[in-house]
Parts: sequence; C-alpha cells; structure tokens
Amino acid sequence: MKEEIKYRKIIHVDMDAFYASVEQLDFPELKGKPLAVGGSEIRGVVSAASYEARKFGVRSAMSGVLAKKQCPDLIFVRPRFDRYTEISKIIRKIFYEFTDLVEPLSLDEAYLDVTQNKKGNPSATLLAQEIRKRIFEETGLTASAGISINKFVAKVASDYNKPNGQKTVNPDEVEAFLEALDIRKFYGIGKVTAERMYQLGIYSGKDLKTRSLDFLEQHFGKSGTHYFYIVRGIHNSPVKPNRISKSVGAERTFNENLSSEVFMEDRLESIAKELERRLQKHKIAGKTVTLKIKYSDFSQQTRSKTLPYFISDKALLLETAKELLYQEKLKESVRLLGISLNNLNTEVQKTVVVQLKFEF
Repeated sequence: MKEEIKYRKIIHVDMDAFYASVEQLDFPELKGKPLAVGGSEIRGVVSAASYEARKFGVRSAMSGVLAKKQCPDLIFVRPRFDRYTEISKIIRKIFYEFTDLVEPLSLDEAYLDVTQNKKGNPSATLLAQEIRKRIFEETGLTASAGISINKFVAKVASDYNKPNGQKTVNPDEVEAFLEALDIRKFYGIGKVTAERMYQLGIYSGKDLKTRSLDFLEQHFGKSGTHYFYIVRGIHNSPVKPNRISKSVGAERTFNENLSSEVFMEDRLESIAKELERRLQKHKIAGKTVTLKIKYSDFSQQTRSKTLPYFISDKALLLETAKELLYQEKLKESVRLLGISLNNLNTEVQKTVVVQLKFEF
C-alpha cells in the first residue's frame, strides 16, 4: 500500500547576492567592498548589490546616480551573464541530484520538491543543508534556503536567515510563523500594496488574518483572495519542472539620452538582432511585440502590437518595433529601449529557464 503524503516538502534555494558574489569570487580584490553590478554612477540601473553595499541602502533597480549618493565608495562593474549562466548550470546540476522536481525562477533561485527524493532522506532540512554545502564546495558561493509545506512559505523562509543560512517552518508552525511576520515580508506584497494595507490597519500577518475574505476582495480584488489563503498557509501551487517562458526580451540602456527617433532606430536594430539570437537559440516564436521605453526622468512606457502569425526573425521584430516607436510622440529624451516578445508558441514543450531579460 502506497504511503499517504499529508504535506509536501518544499525547499526554496536562493543564492546570496549572486551576481555580486560571483564578481567577488572571480576578482578577490573586490571582496569585502561595496559593489554594484550593472549601471554606473552616471548611467544605468543597479542589477545587483553586494551585502557591503546593501548596508548603505543600495538595492537592485536603483539608479546608479542614487546608489553612488547612498554609498560614495561604491564600485560599479559590468554584468557578465555568460559567467553567471555557467555557474547557474553547475548549481542546477546539483539540484537534479536530489530531485527531478525542480522549478527554476531565475539564474539564482529555484524551488525543489523533495517529498520523495533521490537520496531517500525524509528530512528536507538535512537535504537543504547538504545542497547548500555542495553548492559551496563546487562554486565557492553561499546559498540560503527556506523549507516548508508549500512554495509560498518556503520562499518567505529563505529570506529569514540570509546570508548563508536556512529556516525550516514545520507544518504545525506555519500559521504562527506567518502571523508574526511583518506584512512587508510577505512574498508578492510590494511597497505600494503594503502602504495600502498600513492605511487599513494591517501591519502583520496576524492583522491580515483578522480580515474577512469579502473585505480583502473589496479592497484588493482577486489578489485579496490570494492574501486570505496564504496567511493561513494555504498555497497549493505545485513545483513545476517544465516551466515555460512567457516572454523573451532584450533591452539596452544608453550612455547618453536619445531624443531623435532616427538614432533610436539604429539602437532598435541591434536590440532586435540580440532578441532574434535568443529566440532562435531556444526555438521560440511569438505573436505580441512590446516596445519598452524608459525616459530620462525614469518614467516608463510600453507599446504593444499582436500579429496574426508567429515571428522570431529580426526583420519583422524591427519593423514592428519601429511602428510602435512612431505610434505616438515621445514625451522626453530616452535612456533605455527594449523589445520583448510574448504570446509565445508554447506548444514547443521545452524548458526555457535562462536570464532572458537583461541589459547588454
């Protein structure tokens, strides 16, 4: 008789300041120093920050200018995605030694379902320790992990003892763990939503739990239903090993703001060429082309067009992107342009888990 499984055992593994840690690993002179990957003190946006930089308030998605203001000694380095991908593959290989149920979220994090695992070890906590030990031995990098009964709690728990730590939330501890949590620590609740919750007197998981389903749906729509269940530890989404990419894109931040569409056309051609390379590498095509425009004042705009057929070649990507560029007048000079393709031909049952969207 097959043993009944009451709870799943999910591990969320998250590399510690991955891009910055890789740079400090490869270039020892950067160890112990505040480091930002991506951007510069004049242009661009921070892709990742070392823990030394985070102490000064430097965070990913922060402008290089603000990051330098926060931390005058900040060192900027260009991202090396080929290197990050190389190390990510080593880490991914380690995961598959423990289970085939691996759902990568990006180059530096993944969910693992170890309810039934290749090691025959019933302790997800010990498995997480072994995985983290193997990652350090083979890459020289540290990882943190969260262990619990579902993906949501495991994801929240992985951030609990960072860096180089782990947190297990056992089945009988889940509700108390979530009740004690600051609402800002709930995965999926961003700054704007947290502020709205504060205005409603919701500061912790315990506060959230006292609100009825009707109340949460009234104030947060469909997301309110999600909040009602997750604060009770209910999240039934399984680990999905064949995660299909929903969007493929490429973008570029310019050294100087562009105010002429003619100059932008030239940049769009190189972006379309890079996007074509990524699409063809993974045998993907799509119908909806989106042009992303970030202005000099950091405001952002997207313009999309859905075609009646799948495309993946540069010529059609560029033609559609140009059409979107001239769709309406630009409101400011432009610091970044990007092209992405979604509405993909997902009948191609192939796992595509790569860093598909980054500056180059």
